[in-house]
Formats: sequence, C-alpha cells, structure tokens
Amino acid sequence: MSEVSLSVPAFSPLYQQIKAMILTSLQASEWLPGAAIPSEIELAARYAVSQGTVRKAIDELAAENLLVRRQGKGTFVATHQEDVWQFRFLRLAPDSGEKFHHTNQFLVCERVKANAYIANLLKLKAGDSIIHIDRIQSFDGKPIVFEEIWLPSSRFKGLSLETLNEWHGPMYAFYESKHATHMVRAEEKIKAIAADESLAAHLQLSLGAPLLSAERVAFTYGNKPVEIRHARYDTSKQHYENKLN
Repeated sequence: MSEVSLSVPAFSPLYQQIKAMILTSLQASEWLPGAAIPSEIELAARYAVSQGTVRKAIDELAAENLLVRRQGKGTFVATHQEDVWQFRFLRLAPDSGEKFHHTNQFLVCERVKANAYIANLLKLKAGDSIIHIDRIQSFDGKPIVFEEIWLPSSRFKGLSLETLNEWHGPMYAFYESKHATHMVRAEEKIKAIAADESLAAHLQLSLGAPLLSAERVAFTYGNKPVEIRHARYDTSKQHYENKLN
C-alpha cells in the first residue's frame, strides 16, 4: 500500500481505503482543481491493488462531485472554474427561464473577532480572527441577493475589498485560484423572513417585503468548515431551485 495514512478503519472494504488515500492526496493539493489525476492503471500500481478496486473508489468520488470523468481524456479534479460547476452552489434561477448572468458588488471586507456562534460553526474559538464580507448580487441591474460571509483569517490571508472587487467570476472559483481552498459540499438552513430596514435598502424593496433566508456552511476536503454564508434572496422574480436524488 501507499505511505499515506488511512482515515477509515483497516477493516473497511479495500476500495474505501483507496478512496481515503485519494482524498488525502486531494486534501494535500497533490492534484489541484482542474488537473488530471493519474490513470486507474497508475493508481493501481501505486497502491498495489487491482484496477477494478481503483475504479470503484473513483466512481464514488465522482458521484460525490469531487472528481469528474471525461470520456477519452481521463479523470480530473472538480473545479468551480468550469462553466458546468460554477453555479453548483447557487440555487437561484430566474422565473423567466433566462440564463442567470449576475454581477457582484462587495461592500465590506474586514477583520473582526468571531462571536461564539460563528466560531462554533467554523470550529474556531470565540474571539479568533475572521474575515467578514458583505456582498450584493444583481440580475439585470436589480439587486436580488444580499449576503454576509465569514471566513477564517488564517486560511484567507491577504484578502481585501480591492481583490474581491477585481474578481469577476464565481466566489468559490476565487477561493480555489487565490487561496487554494476548494469547496466540496455545503449544508443550508432555509426559512422565510421579512425585509428589515437594512435589507430593504440593500435590495431596493419595501419594508417587510418577503425574502428567503439561507444560512450555509461550506466545507473543504476533510470535512473542514471554511465559510459561513447568510444570504437573503428576493424571490419575487426568481426561485430557489433544488434537485433531489
């Protein structure tokens, strides 16, 4: 076997052990987002197992959207840079069916101390340094999303309001390319709320207008929480879309 330590019990099925080894390599940035991983034959030789065992491990990682198979080209690390992946975590879609082209405006990017709630979600200590970001997303010139974002300062060193506003792609692609942080999954809590004065001003709505509130915790490899995002959506002409399997 490889020298990589396993994160699953030794009595787990062999393909699960290989899957854990591949995940360890992903977490260590041995293969970066968008890059090809070694072939099944190469990985089978590396781990001293059958090609079928490697294939089963890769199948699971592909089903979990961590790897992407491309017919005739190989297997690649999933990336938010690709068009098909850019909006994987953005569930808002126009009622009209138009393609969603939104613009970003970052209002705030500041270092603050984590309160107990945010610290707990990010697995930090209360008072630890975090980055707080405010962002408005607009569609056809109309603000439709106001977001508050919290990130651990230690992982996102050098992040500033200037660098955010210079970026014109998806936020998660920014994390990948600038801070070597790949978001692999997220958990959300969703509920209906009414716009207070601040939200009404940000989203150009009347006081008390109905909004959809979504609080998200996003995780990178190793099940590490690295972003808290509280979004308020104006769904008067948009809807929150989710596909359940």
